[in-house]
Amino acid sequence: MTERKIMSSFNLAVVAVFTALVWVVTVIFSIYVPATEGFFNIGESMVFLSALLFGPFVGAFAGGVGSMLADLFLGFPHYAPATLVIKACEGAVVGSLKKRNPTLSSRLHWKFFTILLGVVAGFLLGLAWLIIGKIEVTVGLGSGLFVLYIPAEFWLVVGVITASSIAALGFLADPEFGWTVFSVIIGGFIMVLGYFLYQWFLIFPLFKIEAVAIAEIPVNIGQMIIGAIAALPIAKIVWRAFPYLREK
Repeated sequence: MTERKIMSSFNLAVVAVFTALVWVVTVIFSIYVPATEGFFNIGESMVFLSALLFGPFVGAFAGGVGSMLADLFLGFPHYAPATLVIKACEGAVVGSLKKRNPTLSSRLHWKFFTILLGVVAGFLLGLAWLIIGKIEVTVGLGSGLFVLYIPAEFWLVVGVITASSIAALGFLADPEFGWTVFSVIIGGFIMVLGYFLYQWFLIFPLFKIEAVAIAEIPVNIGQMIIGAIAALPIAKIVWRAFPYLREK
C-alpha cells in the first residue's frame, strides 16, 4: 500500500471518528430552549477539537455533518440545513486560522483582538439581558420534564465573567496559544452570528417557526465558551504527545 493510500485511509478514519464524536457529544446533553425551538448542547467542544487537531477540512465535515445528524436525531429538522452550513463554516474557520503562525507584529494584534472579542461577547450577553429579561428552558430528566427560568441577572454576571475571562486570556496566554484561543473565538462568533441570521430571516419563511433570534445569542455564546474551555486544554495535551499535529 502506497504512502498516499495510507494517508487517505487515515484521514478518512479521522473524519469518521470526529463526525461520530460531534454527534455523540451533541446528543448526550441537550437543553430545549422554547423561545427559539432550538437547544443548548456541548457539541461545540468536538467541533473545535476536530478543527484544532486535524485542520479545516476535518473540522468542517465533522462539525457540519455530525451536528446536522444530531439535529435530526433530537427532533430539530428545522435547524438541520442551517447547522450543516454554519457548523461547517465554524470548523473550517477555526482550522484555517489555527494554521497561521502570527508574525512578531501580529502577536500584539491578536492580544488586542482577543480583548476586543471579550468585550463584544460581554456586550452581546448584556444586550440579550436588556431585551429578553429571563429565558425559559426545558430540561429532560428521564420520562419527566421541568422548566427552568434563567433570570436576567444571571446573564449580566455571565457577560462580565465572559468579557473578563477572554480579555485575561489575551494578556496572559503565550502568543501561540493565544492565537489558538483567538481562532476558536472567531469560529464561535461565526456560529453565533449564523444562527442569529438564520432565525431572524429564514426559519419562519422556511418552516413557519417564530423564533426569538436574540434569545439564541446568550445560549450560543454559552456553547462557545464551554466548548472552548473543554477543547483548548485537550488540544494542548494532544499536541504535547503528538507534536506533528500542530502542523495539521
